[in-house]
Amino acid sequence: MAVTDRSVLGRFEQDGFVVRRGLFAPDEIDTLCAEFAALHEAGPVPGHFEPRAPRTGGTEFGGVGTGAPADPLHVFPRFMHPHRVNALSLRLLLDPRVRDVLEILLGEEVLAAQSMFYFKPPGARGQALHQDNFYLRVEPGTCVAAWTACDVIDRENGGLEVVPGTHRMDLFCPHEADPALSFAREYVPPPAGLTAVPVDMEPGDVLFFNGSLVHGSGPNRSRDRFRRSFIGHYVGRSTRRIGGFYRTLTMDGEAVALPENEGAGPCGTGWTAAGPH
Repeated sequence: MAVTDRSVLGRFEQDGFVVRRGLFAPDEIDTLCAEFAALHEAGPVPGHFEPRAPRTGGTEFGGVGTGAPADPLHVFPRFMHPHRVNALSLRLLLDPRVRDVLEILLGEEVLAAQSMFYFKPPGARGQALHQDNFYLRVEPGTCVAAWTACDVIDRENGGLEVVPGTHRMDLFCPHEADPALSFAREYVPPPAGLTAVPVDMEPGDVLFFNGSLVHGSGPNRSRDRFRRSFIGHYVGRSTRRIGGFYRTLTMDGEAVALPENEGAGPCGTGWTAAGPH
C-alpha cells in the first residue's frame, strides 16, 4: 500500500470520511451535467425520475391560497438508480478511479449498490442529518458512499455537513425531521459532544464516507445556484444481506444477487427503513 493510500485510509478511519479533490476533470463534470439536463428535458422515467409541472398555491410546500411556489423538488426531483437506464451513469458508478479508492477504504473487492443524481435547485429543501446504512441495511459491516460534486458546493446552496466520529457508532433510531427544512422524514441529532461540520467542494471533488456517518444538508438558500451531485453507494464483497431496494453489481458490471435483509429493522415497524434513500 502506498503512502498516499495509508493517508487516505487513515483519515477515513479517523473521521469517517475523506475527500479526493479533482478526481473527475471539469469536462467530465460538464458532460455529466449536460446528460442530466437532457434527461430532465425528456421528461419522466417511471420508477426512476418523475418530475411534476410547476404550480403555485399547492399544499405540499406553500399551502393553498398562499401564492407560494410549489416545492422545487417536484420539478427537479432526485433521479434514482440512473445507472439502470443511462450508460454514462453506469460508467461513472463503476469508474476505476472510484473503485481504486473504495478498495483502499473497504479492503476488499467492491460491489456497486445504488446511484442517484440530485439537482437541488434554488429554494429546495435539504435532507436532515441521517445515516445511509439505515436505508441500505448492509450486513455485516456497512456501505460506503462516493458523493461527486457537480457544482461549487457550500453552505449557501445546501452543501453537505458531516458529524465526524459517528462512523464508529451503531445506527440511531431517528427523530421526525422538520418538513419545512427536509424532504426526508428521518433526523438524527448529533450525539452529545459531537458537532456537524460543513464540507465545501468544487466540481469533480468526491467525498467518500462511511455508511454509519451522520450527515445531511440544509436547504438551498441561494438565489440562482443549483447544487448538483452524483452519488454512488457501495459495499464489500463479504456483504451477506442488503435492503430489497438495492441490486448489486461487480465493478465490471456483472450482477451479484445478495439476499434481502428482511424484517422491521432496528427501530421497529415505525421506522422500517424499507423505502428509497
